[in-house]
Amino acid sequence: MAKTTLDKLTVVRGTPSLVAAARATPRESKPLSDLDDQNCTRFYSTSIHLYRGHPNKQLIDPAAVVRCALAEVLVHYYPLAGRLREEAGRKLVVDCAGQGVAFVEADANITVDDLGDVRYPPFPRYKEFVYDNHVYMADSPPGLLLHEIIDQPLQFVQVTRLKCGGFVVGTRTCHCLGDAPGVAQYMKAFGEIACGAEEPSVPPVWAREIFNARQPPCPSFPHYEYREPDGDHDRLASTPAHELARVQFSFGPEAVAALRSRTAPGTAASRFDLVTACVWRSRTAALGYAPGDEVRLMIDCNARGRRLGTFGREIPAGFYGNAYAYAVARCTAKDLCGRDIGYAVGLIREAKQRITYEYMQSVADLMVLEGRPVYAWKRTFHVSDLGLAGFDDVEFGWGKAVYGAAADDALHEFPGGANFFQRRKNHRGEDETFVGIYLPEDCTARYQNEVEALTTFTKLSSMELAPVTALRARY
Repeated sequence: MAKTTLDKLTVVRGTPSLVAAARATPRESKPLSDLDDQNCTRFYSTSIHLYRGHPNKQLIDPAAVVRCALAEVLVHYYPLAGRLREEAGRKLVVDCAGQGVAFVEADANITVDDLGDVRYPPFPRYKEFVYDNHVYMADSPPGLLLHEIIDQPLQFVQVTRLKCGGFVVGTRTCHCLGDAPGVAQYMKAFGEIACGAEEPSVPPVWAREIFNARQPPCPSFPHYEYREPDGDHDRLASTPAHELARVQFSFGPEAVAALRSRTAPGTAASRFDLVTACVWRSRTAALGYAPGDEVRLMIDCNARGRRLGTFGREIPAGFYGNAYAYAVARCTAKDLCGRDIGYAVGLIREAKQRITYEYMQSVADLMVLEGRPVYAWKRTFHVSDLGLAGFDDVEFGWGKAVYGAAADDALHEFPGGANFFQRRKNHRGEDETFVGIYLPEDCTARYQNEVEALTTFTKLSSMELAPVTALRARY
């Protein structure tokens, strides 16, 4: 097979350095919340931002602009320049002493166009465009690989210049400091300052105490998200990561309409509900679970923007910490695959409605009482909708990003790792949801067939009484 340009990609990194805030910031210790420091956030999330060159900026070095803006944004987000330490009960605290964010410049021998169609993750060869120097550990909890985060930089930034004048900003950010919407808020502030703003348009808010355990801690819900289902069989969990194959679909308006046609008239269902129900059901069928096996769906539910009357508390604008909980839908494989898709939609909506402020306080209580347990992952499909997080709105002065999103669309190397849904406009300007998942290779054909069957509907033409088939999800 002939080599492509990407096969010949070479990225040459410079000497890394630490970038501190441009001006003096408070020297203090700031405890994280009991949602921030759970085991499942102790890793670095990765984002990629790709920009074309600009004819008016040919003499301007994007790495210098980004480095300068980083120093300025850290004045406002100074905890990100600190370091984590662990106290009794594995409680994490940020020591804010202006230690700095890791930064490196790099050069690559390709152009933006050499990367091809990069509207959706995974970003091609993304590990070449991000930098970090941390190692992995596997001692706590046993069997789960976690990034080393203690006394490490809380963000790593790499700016890679391309030979066409474009560039890539790749970041790794410690998830303990912020979830996807929180990190996107920080990145947008980063970009605003690069574009000339004196301060972020949305002032950052710490307020981690709102998600701390109550005194005394008293969990008030069963929290299936931290309890493994009965039984040991899990085809996906028993398959090594290198034997998994990736399968992707784009769900456009026609596919979503086909899914909606399979629910009862008047059923309340969002695009996310319908697509998630389709993928969960199709994945379950493909993995061949026994009819009586309990299967689960776990959804990252963001607390921001929730109505006070239903959620129970307003999350302050500008809050950039972890403000989500896991909503769990559960049933038998027989019920999920044997009933109509409206059944799965109903389970999904009920699960999301259970996430209230009291529920999140109960999660914090559980973290403290049980030593920050790892979430359950056997026979569980874990999804996170990143389509509205805002990464694609980050600009550094070179115009809108060609690509702005997570580097990959699934944390498939971690047990129970999340699958990230992305939303974009297709070539016709229509909204579509992009979903990529990983399965054992011999399960992929069954999964494709299941998705295609659910996203195709037929109706009789009044003239010819012939079936008219809607465009299904694109593979």
